[in-house]
Amino acid sequence: MTATLIRQEDLIASVADALQFISYYHPQDFVDAMYAAWQREESPAAKDAIAQILVNSRLCAEGKRPICQDTGIVTVFVKVGMDVQWDATMSVTDMINEGVRRAYLLPDNVLRASILADPAGARKNTKDNTPAVIHYEIVAGNTVSVDVAAKGGGSENKSKMVMLNPSDSIVDWVLKTVPTMGAGWCPPGMLGIGIGGTAEKAAVMAKEVLMEPIDIQELIARGPQNRIEELRIELYHKVNELGIGAQGLGGLTTVLDVKIMDYPTHAASLPVCMIPNCAATRHAHFVLDGSGPAFQTAPDLASWPELTYQPGPSARRVNLDTVTPEEVKSWQPGETILLSGKMLTGRDAAHKRMVDMLNKGEALPVDLKGRFIYYVGPVDPVRDEVVGPAGPTTATRMDKFTRQILEQTGLLGMIGKSERGPIAIDAIRDFGAVYLMAVGGAAYLVSKAITGAKVLAFPELGMEAIYEFEVKDMPVTVAVDSQGISVHNTGPAKWKGIIEQKISTEGLKSL
Repeated sequence: MTATLIRQEDLIASVADALQFISYYHPQDFVDAMYAAWQREESPAAKDAIAQILVNSRLCAEGKRPICQDTGIVTVFVKVGMDVQWDATMSVTDMINEGVRRAYLLPDNVLRASILADPAGARKNTKDNTPAVIHYEIVAGNTVSVDVAAKGGGSENKSKMVMLNPSDSIVDWVLKTVPTMGAGWCPPGMLGIGIGGTAEKAAVMAKEVLMEPIDIQELIARGPQNRIEELRIELYHKVNELGIGAQGLGGLTTVLDVKIMDYPTHAASLPVCMIPNCAATRHAHFVLDGSGPAFQTAPDLASWPELTYQPGPSARRVNLDTVTPEEVKSWQPGETILLSGKMLTGRDAAHKRMVDMLNKGEALPVDLKGRFIYYVGPVDPVRDEVVGPAGPTTATRMDKFTRQILEQTGLLGMIGKSERGPIAIDAIRDFGAVYLMAVGGAAYLVSKAITGAKVLAFPELGMEAIYEFEVKDMPVTVAVDSQGISVHNTGPAKWKGIIEQKISTEGLKSL
C-alpha cells in the first residue's frame, strides 16, 4: 500500500473545524430522534422541555452559537494507518490540542473554556480548553480516521462503573443505577455501555460507542441478530419504563438509544461502565487521506422541525425586583413561571468563596436578601450579544452550600438544572425558599431572555464570577416549592405508574 503524507496543518484545521461545527449543529439523527420523542410524548412538562431543546437546536444552527454553555471537555479517538507518514514538526497530540485551541478561541464563536489544570489542587483554568483527552489506535491502512466529541460536565459526572460478578445481571445493575443518576445528565439522551475487558477498557468503550448514530428504532423494526442487540432493545424499553422523562420531570422518553460495545474479559470478571450523553450530544467524524483538510458539511436547516416555543396561557409572570416571600408561597410544583427583572448568578467557585467569607464573619460583596441566584457559567458574548449561551448548571453541586446561604443571607430563590437532593430540599422547606428549574440543553434560547449582564463580584473567576442578569420572560418551572415538594420526585413516580398501566392494558412496548 502506498504511503500517505499527512500534513500538520491539515489535522489542526480539521480538528478546529469539527469542534466549531459540533458546537452549534446537533447530529441529524439526534434531531430526528428528539422530534419523534416530542411527537409521542404525553407528559406536558416533558413535552415542553423537549420543545425548548429542539427550538434551541435550530436557533443555534441558524446563529452558529453553542447549543449549551458547557462546551465540553474534548475527547478524540484517532485511528492512524500503519502506512501514514507525517509532514509535521509537532507531535500528533500537540496538533490535536492546537486544533482545540483554535476552535475554542475563534472570535466569531468563542467557546467556553472549562478545563482546569491541577485538578486536585489549584484548579487553574487553562484558558483555551486544552488539553484534550485522546485515545490512539494503530490500524491497517494509509489514512487517519478521527472522531471528535465535546462532552459536558453534567453528563460526564453521571458516569457509573462497576465490577460485577460473572453471574450478575447487567440489566438489573443498569435499572438500579439509572435512577441514582438524577437528571443532571439532561435526558433524553443516549446511554453508552462498555462491557468486558478491564476497568479502563470498559470505560473507553462506553465513551467510544456514543459516537455511533441513533438507530434503535431501525433495530427494533428488523429484530435483534445477536445478544448485544437483544440487550440494547431490552434496556431501551426498560429504562424508558422507569418514567424519568425529559429533564427528570416524568414522561415517556428517558433515553433515545442505548449503545453497547463489548470486549473479551477475564473469567473472574465482568467490568461494566455506563456513560450518558446529554441533550447537547456533540460529535463528528473525519478522515485524512493526504488530499488536504477534511471539513464538515453544513446540514440543511429544512431538516429541523418547524417548532416555536411559547409558554402556555397559564404561565405566571413574576417581577424579580418586587417579589416577596409571601408571593413565593403561592407558587405550585410544576407551574411555569416567566421571570423578569434582575437576578444574580453564581455556581461552585462563587458559592465556596461566599461560604468561606461567611465563616470568617466577612461581609459578602453582594446582598442576597430577597434575591434569586441562577446557577450558570455563561459563554462570552460575541457581536451584539448581551451574553452568550447561558443555560443552567447542575444544581445538586450547590446542595452542600444551600442551608448556610439561605440561613445567613436571606436568599429567596435558586434557579438551576435537574433535581435537588434531600439536604437542599429540607433547607428550602425550612426557610420558605423556592427552587426553579431551567431546561438544560436550551442555553441559547435562555440567553435570548437576558437583556443585560454585568459582573458584580469575583471577576477573576471568569465564567464563575457573580453576574447580575436582567431578564425578560425567562421561562422556568417550579421544581421545589416552599413546602419542599419536588417535581423530580413526584413526576417520575407518576409517569412510571402511567407507563405500567399502559403496558398492562395496551401491551405497549415501543416507547
